[in-house]
Amino acid sequence: MTTEFKRVGLLGRREHPGVYQVVADLLALLDRRGVEVTLEDRLATLAHFEKRVMQPRETIGATVDLAIVIGGDGSLLSAARTLVRHNTPVIGINRGRLGFLTDVSPDELVEQVTAVLDGNYRRDSRFLLDVQVVRGEEVMGQAEALNDVVVNSGTSAQMIEFELTVDGEFVYRLNADGLIVSTPTGSTAYSMSGGGPIMNPSLDATVLVPMFPHSLTSRPIVVNGDSAIRIDVVGRNQIHPLVTCDGQVSLTALPGDVIWITKKAERLTLLHPPGYSFYASCRDKLRWSDTLAK
Repeated sequence: MTTEFKRVGLLGRREHPGVYQVVADLLALLDRRGVEVTLEDRLATLAHFEKRVMQPRETIGATVDLAIVIGGDGSLLSAARTLVRHNTPVIGINRGRLGFLTDVSPDELVEQVTAVLDGNYRRDSRFLLDVQVVRGEEVMGQAEALNDVVVNSGTSAQMIEFELTVDGEFVYRLNADGLIVSTPTGSTAYSMSGGGPIMNPSLDATVLVPMFPHSLTSRPIVVNGDSAIRIDVVGRNQIHPLVTCDGQVSLTALPGDVIWITKKAERLTLLHPPGYSFYASCRDKLRWSDTLAK
């Protein structure tokens, strides 16, 4: 049996319930097909998997044709920020809760992964955000996000004051708990909880969602995905805002700092098994009505 994916990497968090069985099932499938397998080192510590080829996450993407991430959406978000540097396509096996990104069910693992290996899949390209915290002329921190960049006070029930500029044009000065800057991928995550719109992942757009603004007329704004977003932390703030990427990586800004958010040049390629539909995922994960119009 031939496949375009000759070398496959398995990544994930060993702490997730059921990961051992998923890894065992994948290894059996891939071995039968003669596919070369590399395990992320943290997975290889499970039972007898130490005998397998192991690599750290930082290098595994450069040596495989396909990465299979086992866990929840958080696991895929974490892996994606590393894998995107190598243009490695990704499949997500869901061992978490919602699973908007990890859309392969463990119950259908063999069938759906086999279909992908046979070339029967849907290719989905997602962009990431690049964020920099700049102090004067110096870049104090940099990170990437597949879902969202959140600028927040970092302290419960305290507001920050900031100015928002998009493509060099001043938008507003606002007092709020913070601002969510979300990709279409992240529009079903924290942005949605904050009142932002759900966006089809194919859109080239970014949504800006104020968090509990001190203004009744502040509403989410959708801008072009190529926009350069500038957030100036007003100097009289007494707190140091946190800049959090995908809820996993945090940078600290000081009053007077500038936060730049732009589209990252590299894109993540997700592979979905046959029958995948974004709207079907929304119906399932968000409990929309399944009733068809007559």
